[in-house]
Amino acid sequence: MSANKSFSTETSERYSRALFEVAKESGDLEKVETDIKGFKSLLENSPELKNFFGNPTQSIYNQNNVNNLLSEKLSFSKNLKNFFSLLIEKRRIFFISKIIDSFLKLCSRKRGEVKASLVSSKELSDSELESISKDLSSSMGSIIKFDYKIDEELIGGLKLQLGSFMIDTSIKNKLKKFEQQMIEN
Repeated sequence: MSANKSFSTETSERYSRALFEVAKESGDLEKVETDIKGFKSLLENSPELKNFFGNPTQSIYNQNNVNNLLSEKLSFSKNLKNFFSLLIEKRRIFFISKIIDSFLKLCSRKRGEVKASLVSSKELSDSELESISKDLSSSMGSIIKFDYKIDEELIGGLKLQLGSFMIDTSIKNKLKKFEQQMIEN
């Protein structure tokens, strides 16, 4: 285990890679990805469900019953249902959020997508976001997907972070630079 990774991160990555490989081998990757996105949304919108799966005092029997019910109601792929059962049996289901995030990163990486963070001072339209994404994608040679947020404290402009590469055209940043120059003089 890497010295920089926690046990939960390392474990989550191993389980997500296993699910990814099984789904890929069975030709079920797109269905599993779609199902897992739906489940992630359900977890995010239902604190009760998140607490239920995260509670180590819940019995394996109860968790499996809920898994079976969810799998049936949401038409999960057989691979995903079995994967959740394995996590429940091995008492690793409380890692589910980290496993899902890691799995979705693997799927994104397989498609050649690169994640970036975009913060603007005002809400951008879908066409503006698409235009920024296309321009960056063509210059970077990869498909760029944004985690988009609005931060009115920027006053104006954008902040873009792509890995360790940062572009900050915000007025807030320019004001900080002017302030720093005035202090130095």
